[in-house]
Amino acid sequence: MAESVYKVIELVGTSTESWEKAAAVAVERANQSLRDLRIAEVTEMDMQLKDGKIEAYRAKVKVSFKYEGGS
Repeated sequence: MAESVYKVIELVGTSTESWEKAAAVAVERANQSLRDLRIAEVTEMDMQLKDGKIEAYRAKVKVSFKYEGGS
C-alpha cells in the first residue's frame, strides 16, 4: 500500500427525526464537496430543546478524506 495522508474535519448534522439521520445528513453534505471520503466517526450527540421538548437531534461527526495538498 502506498503512503497516504488523510485530513479530518468536524461537522455537525441536524435532524428533526433522529441522531442517525443527523449523522447521515452531515456525511451526505460532505460527500457533495469532498472527494474520497474514508471514515465517518460520530463523536458527540445532543439535542436542541424548545419549551422542554426536543426540537432537533444533532450529531457531531469527524469525517476523513484523502489529503491532496494545499491548506
